[in-house]
Amino acid sequence: MTLPSDASPPVAPPAGAGQAAPPPRGGAFAVFKRLVGVLDTATYGVIVLTMGAMVLIVSLQVFWRYVLGSSIDSADELSRLFFVWSIFLAIPHGVKHGVHVGIDLFVMMMPAGLREMLFKLMAVISTALMLLVMLGAFVATLDRWPELMPTLPITSAVYYIAVLICGGHAFLHLALLAWGGSRTWEGEIA
Repeated sequence: MTLPSDASPPVAPPAGAGQAAPPPRGGAFAVFKRLVGVLDTATYGVIVLTMGAMVLIVSLQVFWRYVLGSSIDSADELSRLFFVWSIFLAIPHGVKHGVHVGIDLFVMMMPAGLREMLFKLMAVISTALMLLVMLGAFVATLDRWPELMPTLPITSAVYYIAVLICGGHAFLHLALLAWGGSRTWEGEIA
């Protein structure tokens, strides 16, 4: 394709003039991003397993109750436990892509450079807050460790362990977003 003599090729706008700068490509950032990606893949698998276990337990409980006229003592507790684990393991995946409830009308009216700076600032603040969530979950886990669940011979702290894992995983995502910016995961499949 040739251009007319008076036409010039299109020029990409400089970073900050309409879009955020791309995240760093190599080095430590790429290694960190790859490690978080591996953790994402592992938790996807665990989420699928916990959701499947929850569906199986509830289905078996319905069958036991309405067909066999009995019930599984721990079905409610197990299904609740699998539900809690599924939710808390899924939260960092929402953090990764910013799928949360928010009102961003004012933010979207800002210039792209200021919007990106605000994004990184909020990611840093959220990373610090996630450390507090992890600390709270750790304290709650230690506090509940001696208690057993009513129908299962396992510690009731298992609920707080899910929050602790969620906090650590979300912390890594927020740290990565604070480092790389809003386009960190751009172009990658969820």
